Amino acid sequence: MKTILSKFTILFSVILLQLHSFGQTPNLGTSADFVLFTSVGAVTNTGITQLTGNVGSNSGSSTGFGNVDGVMHDGDGTSAQCGADLLIAYNQLNNAIPNFFPSPLLGNGQTLVAGIYSIPSVATLNLDLTLNAQGNPNAVFIFQIDGAFAANSNSEIKLLNGAKACNVFWKVEGLVSIATGTIMKGTIIANNAAIIMNTGVKLEGRALSTSGAVSVDGVESHTPLGCNSPILNGPTAPNLKTTVCYAIFSADGAVTNDGVTTVAGDIGTNVGLTTGFNAVNVNGTIHPISDTSTAQTAADLNEVYNYLNVLPHDIELLYPAQFGSNLTLTPHTYLLNAATVLTNTVYLNGQGNPNSVFVIKINGALSTSTYAKVLLINGVQAKNVYWKIEGAILISDYSQFKGTIIANNGAVDLKTGVQVDGRVFTTTGALSTSAVTVMITPGCSSLGINSFVASQNATIYPNPFNSILHVEFQDTFNINNTFIILYDVLGKEVKKESFTTKSTILEMSKINSGIYFYKIISNDKIIQTGKLIAQ
Repeated sequence: MKTILSKFTILFSVILLQLHSFGQTPNLGTSADFVLFTSVGAVTNTGITQLTGNVGSNSGSSTGFGNVDGVMHDGDGTSAQCGADLLIAYNQLNNAIPNFFPSPLLGNGQTLVAGIYSIPSVATLNLDLTLNAQGNPNAVFIFQIDGAFAANSNSEIKLLNGAKACNVFWKVEGLVSIATGTIMKGTIIANNAAIIMNTGVKLEGRALSTSGAVSVDGVESHTPLGCNSPILNGPTAPNLKTTVCYAIFSADGAVTNDGVTTVAGDIGTNVGLTTGFNAVNVNGTIHPISDTSTAQTAADLNEVYNYLNVLPHDIELLYPAQFGSNLTLTPHTYLLNAATVLTNTVYLNGQGNPNSVFVIKINGALSTSTYAKVLLINGVQAKNVYWKIEGAILISDYSQFKGTIIANNGAVDLKTGVQVDGRVFTTTGALSTSAVTVMITPGCSSLGINSFVASQNATIYPNPFNSILHVEFQDTFNINNTFIILYDVLGKEVKKESFTTKSTILEMSKINSGIYFYKIISNDKIIQTGKLIAQ
């Protein structure tokens, strides 16, 4: 009887230990902040690589990287701590008790559930491997590979039913080689070996080595979200005060326009003249000369500038002349410590947080290529983006900008076709526009630019709008023979659509930025009119 009980106790303990093991993630410590790291060796890049997370080596150098959405740490206190924490995480993964023993060839349409997988040899990933969490958001997948690990070209790790990249771990006792076009998920820890990621690889996770070179070539990689990773809010936004109602403003300098420019917001200068703007195309007040409004706005602009100027930065982008090129930034305060050129596109990624704030501080002039773009993704709002420029600003033809832009002691020139969702200010300098569109973000009550347009019959939102517009009628309203017509500022009809339900979503992605007027007509009678702004 004692023997049976003893065996039962041992068996029960082993089961509990196994359950505990594959339910627990290793403690990455400070290594969780790194997207690429080695304790000993070089970290190198060729090609245009997009990274979110810190990069570094505790005994070696990091070279060849352009702008990184993170901090470079080579041979400093942070890299030393990361090396120590990485060793702890490696040992936890290495000592985990496996409960599955798959073939060395992973993928080819295979699906695996949560657990600890042991492969006592080299291993290869080919085509698709699906990790199925079975509805458990805390499901952990650990792969213990006692040899080298290679992912063939265009292989892919797929996450299913709540599986998260932050809960996937690869412990490899040898070289890790990820071939072109592979989509990889999870934290890779190579022990005493190198990591190579080739062109077109996308890694949601980390590539870390206890001792070995890490080399990448034109990849995209970011530290994974979830698993108690911090929610990035960015800095506290400044109080715009009276500047919130201005779209175009110079505290000291002429403000001039050439061509048909459309503006939502006030326009003016506190020293000089404001000329060339047509009131028909301006939803706001044009201040041709200084007045009490411009005086107060100049004072408030100085306060906003001073706030942004002393705001400490989190991340320095080390190559200002290479700004853009599809770089993705996350909610932080950034510093570019020289004249900056925006080429192609920069993405501001809110990571699902609609209140995330971005501040970009540039210690020098800012210029752009033609057709340059600042694009907002995953919840970012233009009202929460701020640019502080120490010098002149030149935004070239047909570029798209987001946020409140403040030039300090520099002229501002917006070229033909430029679109700004935000504001354009200078503390001292001329400000010129040429057939542009500038739309302030919500916040100015005097212009009536609010999130909703409502009346007795229908509520229309958001306003300003981007790609869609919601129209909701009261329950008692009869929508038979009811339609909406949208007109531009010249009175040209740009959209007409009938209503079949009391709650309708209008597709507006083909509507250009600008000011529009609408009529809702029911049974041949105009029942509602108003003004809308497309961003």
